[in-house]
Amino acid sequence: MSSATIAVTPNRDHDTENFPTASLLLARPARARVMAFYRFVRTADDIADSADLPAAEKLARLDAMERSLEDSTIPLNRLGVGTAEARLMLSAFRQDATCARYADWAALEDYCCRSADPVGRMLLRLHGDGDHAAANAAADGLCTALQVLNHLQDLVPDRDQLDRIYLPQSWMALAGGEAAFFDPANAARRREVLDAALDRVEEQLDRASGLPRLLRSRRLAWQSTVTITLARRLLARLRAADPVLGRVALGRVDFARAFAAAPLLGPRDAPIVARRVSRAGSSFARGMAALKGERRRALWAVYAFCRAVDDIADGAMPEAEKRRFLADWRGKLERPDCVLSRELAWARDAYGVPLEECRAMIAGMETDSADRLRLATEEDLDLYCRRVAGSVGAMAVRIFGAPEAEGFGLDLGHTFQLTNILRDVDEDALRERVYIPLDLLAAEGIPDGPAEGIVRHPRFAAICARLGERAQAGFARAEEEIRRYSPVALRPAAVMAWGYRRLLDRLVARGWEGARPRPRLTKGEKLRMAWMALGR
Repeated sequence: MSSATIAVTPNRDHDTENFPTASLLLARPARARVMAFYRFVRTADDIADSADLPAAEKLARLDAMERSLEDSTIPLNRLGVGTAEARLMLSAFRQDATCARYADWAALEDYCCRSADPVGRMLLRLHGDGDHAAANAAADGLCTALQVLNHLQDLVPDRDQLDRIYLPQSWMALAGGEAAFFDPANAARRREVLDAALDRVEEQLDRASGLPRLLRSRRLAWQSTVTITLARRLLARLRAADPVLGRVALGRVDFARAFAAAPLLGPRDAPIVARRVSRAGSSFARGMAALKGERRRALWAVYAFCRAVDDIADGAMPEAEKRRFLADWRGKLERPDCVLSRELAWARDAYGVPLEECRAMIAGMETDSADRLRLATEEDLDLYCRRVAGSVGAMAVRIFGAPEAEGFGLDLGHTFQLTNILRDVDEDALRERVYIPLDLLAAEGIPDGPAEGIVRHPRFAAICARLGERAQAGFARAEEEIRRYSPVALRPAAVMAWGYRRLLDRLVARGWEGARPRPRLTKGEKLRMAWMALGR
């Protein structure tokens, strides 16, 4: 074969990988078969990643490796493991030999489907779960997450040594382009893009979280638990540190803790959502604290869903990507496939949360996804508020145990959203978002144009003042209407309304002209809300 000679031994061993490939948790016969597969694909990957071989030589050697799969004496065929999966992975390694950049996230996912997902499917098939659709889908989520984590961890070495970058070009463009993305001084804009990418990874890990409990093999369940745990640890490290400025990696303590906890099979859905809500640090948490038990769990599920789709709409990613991910969430409402969608489905079933309200929230986030957002009329503003905040009110009152208060929830949600809009006019303008309708702007002689110019126009303050009066009237109406319903059931709403009303009062007192610093609740006010949540 001359130039197409295949290396006998891979350049790296399974023990040097980020995540366990054939750990001692696996039974010895299965481990031997996995190692045969690992050595084959590791060798192919080494060829594709060689800095010394030209692309044509890489392709020749990879073609030779694929032809070798016809040989019944090679370990893969002799042990009956992974030939079909190896072929699929070879197609990805060929791509590595010629493709140095990716246009969008869909192209990256396609690559991961061929470069990583076959490993999980091979392991499931070896352990008797190859025909388990849910397990295969969960394994795909895990393998894709692991692959993207590796890519993000290795952004600098991949670029420096292979001139290869897996983070899509359209994403890096939002940080100013490839050169700007890798500029050490551009940390803030790079962080936004990295966090958006890590959100996508977290969603894949949420798809994978149920895998250990779906598997027949206890040993494979343990290994999958270790792998998920380590992936979440690396995800957290990458959120806290910048992989462009220095290596971000796991240590021995991370591995030791993950292996020690393997028999527990990882947390179930509800605790994962609870931690997600706690991490978000929302002011709504003080209102949610008024609930206990399963009602709190249900409200956390609704909040986590709203936060997830909001993060998509606000994320540093192209508009087309945002719309695709939101469309994926529409599918999740019908076919729950991850931690958040399963918990939301449970809350809907347990408390009669309408599916249409979940869809309304997604529709509102689709509005927010626009690169340049303008609302034409006051009716459009009302519809937007109805979708993104009224939907929360309509869902929440059912969980509170007061479905008869739906009208109250819709109205209060609308008032909350008006307050948000008035509080965030300057921050939204930086994103080219203007929620003040064009018809109101035109009535004050303010033309459409760059958002910064709109919010700095001398007549803009007059519109804010009128909307502030409308929000004040909304809070006054809520204080009157809430008396018609159970004060215990609607205590969370009362707590949140108390806090939001204070923010609006500060906005009004601050005024709408000149500098508009963002008001915040004091520590004393936050303690007051916590006290109110206890029924005091």
